Amino acid sequence: MTKKNFTVAIDGFSSCGKSTVAKAVAKKLNFVFVDSGAMYRAVTLFIQRNDIALDDDVAIQQALDNIHIDFVPNLEKTQILLNGEDVSEAIRTMEVSEYVSEVSAIKAVRKAMVHQQQQLGKKRNIVMDGRDIGTTVFPSADLKIFMTASPQVRAERRYAELAAKGEEITMEEVKENLAHRDHIDSTREESPLRQAEDAIVLDNTDLTQEEQLDFVLNLVREKLTN
Repeated sequence: MTKKNFTVAIDGFSSCGKSTVAKAVAKKLNFVFVDSGAMYRAVTLFIQRNDIALDDDVAIQQALDNIHIDFVPNLEKTQILLNGEDVSEAIRTMEVSEYVSEVSAIKAVRKAMVHQQQQLGKKRNIVMDGRDIGTTVFPSADLKIFMTASPQVRAERRYAELAAKGEEITMEEVKENLAHRDHIDSTREESPLRQAEDAIVLDNTDLTQEEQLDFVLNLVREKLTN
């Protein structure tokens, strides 16, 4: 049994395995998993498809007014729908990755997505991962995790993910992209990536997925029994 509206917030750098852990925790606890990063990627995809300039405030707001993002869980994975279209694969390309941090730094975008995320968290037990979940979206989350890993391990994981999808990219390009995103995510004015004061650090550089899952599940159980 869990108390009503138990929230697990998982923040951290790109390619730290946040979504993998969050999905596993949600599945184990029968919570709702929300990938906040997928929402920003969906917005980025919409902006790219419609050739919207990132400094065109009016066009950005008009786009946000016409963007509807849904999460549809199934046996294999959660589908991300952008205005009814399954964009689960389209949002994971390197092309989207190269611009998602810039789009995410736009105040209007963050405001719109944070509102949607907070609405998703009402009346449900959720696990949400991102960069500002424990600091901005759910500052009163029951459990906050801040994930990190060495830059080399993060790059290797991301490279393997892209290579498996057939994308032609070098390890150096992946490292440069991650460093670029880290800088923007950490220095942006609106909801920058930072560790919440009450977050527990999970450095998974040398941990298996099973060890990471056990780490978080034990913390949840502690919270529920206290």
